[in-house]
Amino acid sequence: MRYIVDHLPPGTTIKRQLLISNRTDEARRIDVYAGAAAVAGSEFRFGEGRAANELTSWITLDSSVVEVEPWGEARVRATITVPPAASRGERYGVIWASATSAPRSDGEVTQIHRVGVRMYLDIGPGGEPVSDFSIGELRPARSPAGEPSVTAQVTNTGGRAIDLTGSVTLSDGPAGSRAGPFQVGQGVTLPPGGSGQVVARLPAELPNGPWKIEVNLESGLVKRSISAQIRFPDAGQVGKRGSAISRMTSGWTVAAVVAGLLLLAGLAVLVRRSRQSPRPPSGRPRERVSAGH
Repeated sequence: MRYIVDHLPPGTTIKRQLLISNRTDEARRIDVYAGAAAVAGSEFRFGEGRAANELTSWITLDSSVVEVEPWGEARVRATITVPPAASRGERYGVIWASATSAPRSDGEVTQIHRVGVRMYLDIGPGGEPVSDFSIGELRPARSPAGEPSVTAQVTNTGGRAIDLTGSVTLSDGPAGSRAGPFQVGQGVTLPPGGSGQVVARLPAELPNGPWKIEVNLESGLVKRSISAQIRFPDAGQVGKRGSAISRMTSGWTVAAVVAGLLLLAGLAVLVRRSRQSPRPPSGRPRERVSAGH
C-alpha cells in the first residue's frame, strides 16, 4: 500500500501529483476523486462509493476525469488546503482512480476497478508526533483442523496511526528444529492509543514444541521485536501465553519522497511531492507497495 502522510499546521496548503498509467491495449476513461476513510476495529476502512468526510472537503483535483490512451499516461494534481481553524488530530482519506469496464453482452454485469492512495494527515502546531508501538502478550493456538497460529497483542503508544507488518521465526524446537520466517497477516491499522492483534498462521505439520519464537513487527521505519518460549496446544485449543525472553526496539526518522499508486486491473498511479511541500514526516513507509480496495 502507498501513502500520503504529512503533519501539517492549520492554514497549510500542499500539492501532490498523480501519474496515471494505462497498462492495457485499450483506451481508458478514469474517474479521479477523493473518498472518506477511517481507522476502526484495527483496520483502515474505506468509505462506500464517494462517501465524504472532513478531509475530502479540503481536497481539490485539477481533473476529475482523464482519458488515457493504450499504454499512455495522464497527470492529475491534488491540492490539500487545511483551514486555519482546523482542530488538532489525524484525518484519513483516499484518492481513488476508478475505471469502469464495458458492459457484458448480456447487459447484466458492469465491473468497476479502482485503486487508491491512502491519506494520513495529522493536523496541529509544532513538530510531528512520534510514531511508536509495543508488543505485549503472545498466545499460541491450534484450529480444530490442527493448524497452529500465534497471536500478538500490539498497542499503539505513539501519536500517529500505524500499519503493522512483520514475521515470526521459530527455533530451538524438538531436536533443535527451526521453522520460518512466516509472515503475519496484513491489514492491521491502529489509531493513536489503540490496541489490536496480529496473527501468524503456521504449517499444520509443526510439532507442539516447546519452541523459542521471535516476533518482528514494523510500521514504516519503527521496528519492535520480542522473543518468548511457547508450546502449541492440541487441535481446537488455545495455549498458555508465551514466556517473554527479551524485547528489542529500533526506529529512525524518515526524510523521503511520498509515493502514490500501483497497478490494479491495468492502472498504475504515482504520487510525487511538489517542490512547495513541507519536510516529510517520520514513522511511515515510503516504499512502493500495491494499493487497492
